[in-house]
Amino acid sequence: MNTITDTNFNFPKQKSLYKGKVREVYNINDEQLVMVATDRLSAFDVVMPKGIPYKGQILNQIAAKMMKATEDLVPNWLIATPDPNVAVGHLCQPYKVEMVIRGYLSGHAAREYKAGKRLICGVSMPEGMKENDKFPNPIITPATKAEIGDHDEDISREDILIKSIVTEEDYLVLEDYTRKLFQRGSEIAASRGLILVDTKYEFGKTKDGKIVLIDEIHTPDSSRYFYADGYQARQDNGEIQKQLSKEFVRQWLIANDFQGLQGQTVPYMSEEYIQSVSERYIELYENITGEAFVKGDLSDIQNRIKNNVENYLSK
Repeated sequence: MNTITDTNFNFPKQKSLYKGKVREVYNINDEQLVMVATDRLSAFDVVMPKGIPYKGQILNQIAAKMMKATEDLVPNWLIATPDPNVAVGHLCQPYKVEMVIRGYLSGHAAREYKAGKRLICGVSMPEGMKENDKFPNPIITPATKAEIGDHDEDISREDILIKSIVTEEDYLVLEDYTRKLFQRGSEIAASRGLILVDTKYEFGKTKDGKIVLIDEIHTPDSSRYFYADGYQARQDNGEIQKQLSKEFVRQWLIANDFQGLQGQTVPYMSEEYIQSVSERYIELYENITGEAFVKGDLSDIQNRIKNNVENYLSK
């Protein structure tokens, strides 16, 4: 299967290349960023040994569509998408916090709650809640990257300000933008028969001092979705919610004795399993966007991306 798991392009006026877990970011003349969404699959902070066909295209195109659908509320970094796997945007200085917002008691928040905690990131959670119950109002639970390792760490608004990670003036804007984006994302999800459970947003500041949304938005890698149909009945009956996220990959890994812990080995992924993950991501795309997925040409994906980006940059 032709996937893109690594790139080493040398674009005109390229200054540097940063490789994240999934995306690779090329700095063009300290003015623009070319972000390539690869087909790498990351879970438990570990990159899996094989790529997933079309995954990068799916994440890139969902993010681009969602940025277009929210640009009237919040400015974003995006300029163009010259290739199915590529986004080009303004060079920004990223904030060192991720703005996580939760509408429901799920995931990390549910695990903290189950452990007896009623305070997360300095925000109190009501008594008497069950996992996947809706919060009275969405709560913002920021995270910051650990100095060592890739794990995100909870941090309170107070600590962000005390440690001067973000100025109070800017942080108020980040909170406002986060709530507006989550409200719009929830409305879009509802129109597709989905519930946007929780998500994270990342922001940066442009050279002229404007705060903008960067990276991805409302993708299955950054967000958790439930199917709205039957949600309340499942809650009332104590059943597991039907999810639309990459949680299905995590569950498969757990079932095969892998959670990214020391000494554990990533289980073998057969071609059939990889194909099933690819099909699941296509299903996610079509459910989230409400549109049929159009597969990109995989016959020579490296040259396709190289040519499309160079043609764009030459204009």
